[in-house]
Amino acid sequence: MSRVDGEHLGRSGGAVMLSLDEVEQLSRRMLVTSGASALQAGATARSIRDAEADGIRTVGLSYLPTYCDHVACGRVVGDAVPTVTTPRPGTVLVHAGLGFCHPAYEAGEAPLVTAARANGVGVLAITHSYSAGVLGWFVERLAQQGLVAVMFANSSPLVAPVGGSRPFFGTNPLAWAAPRRHGPPVVADMSSSAVAWVKVDAAARAGEPIPLGWALDADGNPTTDAQAALRGSMSPSGGHKGTALALLVDLMAGGVAASNFSHEAASFGGTDGGPPDVGQVVLAVDPTATAGVGVVDRFEHEFATMAAEPGVRLPGDRRLAARRLTATDGVSVPAELMALLTRYTDDGPSTPRSV
Repeated sequence: MSRVDGEHLGRSGGAVMLSLDEVEQLSRRMLVTSGASALQAGATARSIRDAEADGIRTVGLSYLPTYCDHVACGRVVGDAVPTVTTPRPGTVLVHAGLGFCHPAYEAGEAPLVTAARANGVGVLAITHSYSAGVLGWFVERLAQQGLVAVMFANSSPLVAPVGGSRPFFGTNPLAWAAPRRHGPPVVADMSSSAVAWVKVDAAARAGEPIPLGWALDADGNPTTDAQAALRGSMSPSGGHKGTALALLVDLMAGGVAASNFSHEAASFGGTDGGPPDVGQVVLAVDPTATAGVGVVDRFEHEFATMAAEPGVRLPGDRRLAARRLTATDGVSVPAELMALLTRYTDDGPSTPRSV
């Protein structure tokens, strides 16, 4: 019997130590217990495993109960089967069926790569989808195949445009990745808000303050009170620049992907309301189409020149350091979180399934 079945739990300072295989197994079991099909649970569990490998717990195991609650209450269609069409050369459209984003992406990845190879560039639009979690998970897979990738994903309203106080945009992240000659791709994953909402939520749960500049209270005033921030709105990153970036992401993920704009989407929090019905767009470029087979060597020169100055690091270096550590040491899960995950694994969510 494995540790996630309840025996031989390794503990360190009150924490439970899990291997990455066990993280994936636990995640899959929780999702299936909550009503997700094997198709929906498999890809989503793999994304949680990789989030934990990279030390991004806020959208890893800590967020897994929310995924399960949303399957149980019908905000995610647990038995959705993505459908793939190619409306034009170079264009792949995946209808997620209001299920998780990750199985929809996996259904469209191979056609996207084929389109990029054939045309020099390909676009994948995922419509009628759910939260994408860590966008770096998607673009890194493409960069591992030699492509330069950019991804846009919108979410429910949390961020006020500059000059406003009412949430209008989601945190609306984007990510990009570029291949390397050896080793993992360079990956940058960023929110158009000053910080990811899950960090504010985590501070509120812990009763801790947040840095000034992260959020506004309900009256539109900057606040360090995480609870007041949750009743107010997030701040855009870089003021007007963040607002413009959030708008671009919304136009791509809500407009190009024919899904809800942020202000139209049901909240990703709680269990009331229907599916968020948001979208994602992934652009994949074959750099050899324009720059020849030596382009990755030119990328390497750029990376090396940038990182040559002491104190400078490439995007994603911390994430890769965490990945190396968890590959050998495993994942340390706080005992309180592990108890919650175990309850979900055994009993499923307490939220009743909608009909």
